Amino acid sequence: MRNIIFILVIAFAPCVCDAYEVQYEKADSLKVMKLFDGVRSLSKDANPVIYFARELLGLPYVAHTLEVNKTERLVVNLRQLDCTTYVENVTALVLCVKQKRYTFKAFCDNLCMIRYRNGGEPHYVSRLHYFTDWINDNTKKGLCREVQSPNPPFSSVQKINVYYMSTYPSKYKILKANPEYVSQIAKTEKALNQRSYRYIPKSDMSDSQTLRRTIKDGDIIALTTTLKGLDIQHVGFAVWHKDGLHLLNASSLRHKVVEEPMTLYAYLQKQRTMTGVRVVRLVD
Repeated sequence: MRNIIFILVIAFAPCVCDAYEVQYEKADSLKVMKLFDGVRSLSKDANPVIYFARELLGLPYVAHTLEVNKTERLVVNLRQLDCTTYVENVTALVLCVKQKRYTFKAFCDNLCMIRYRNGGEPHYVSRLHYFTDWINDNTKKGLCREVQSPNPPFSSVQKINVYYMSTYPSKYKILKANPEYVSQIAKTEKALNQRSYRYIPKSDMSDSQTLRRTIKDGDIIALTTTLKGLDIQHVGFAVWHKDGLHLLNASSLRHKVVEEPMTLYAYLQKQRTMTGVRVVRLVD
């Protein structure tokens, strides 16, 4: 069964949506319920972020899975993921565990809250396209916080200068179809610009006691970039191995969700346009 649409009525704070349309397939709702069945059997000491992130391993990487409608709807797709939707889906599942709300509706509520500004009704302009915006808005909601100390290893500063979406609207299906949105996107970009955030340069990402004390299993890793007009190039989850820090991510290079076999340090050295990492921690 494909492209099912239904209406969910939101009944809990802090999400302020009164009602919104959800697009999903039966396989998505079944997947969510299966994941909930599994997480409830974990020990109290288990990390639900790592559990959910690993349960999605092997799913295909597919870009633009949210760009499927002329009118914005909450798209639920646990069959195909990009790096951001991977992080969002895992985060929504973890929030359900914290809330002890093990229903598909609760999952959709949380996904809506995470993906859109102020947890409001889905609209393309209010979707948190730039990851800096995602971090800031979800911090205001009390869902996460950005780690920016100690120094070292947070010895570098990223000054935000985003403009890619408003400069190249033809690269975005919805902006191309709705040129009136471009000025609103530009307004969001302007509000983000000139802000500064501390990050760990990739030269300092080799295994050390300092790094192990600073980054925790399940932290969201946002990879900073030199690409013009962008702030973050890729996102995933931190997981420690004996040889160092690794990245759980929906990988365009490997075409699926993987637990990267090489360390994050080694991975970053191969990425010419990636400069380091910002670290975001979900609030307990």
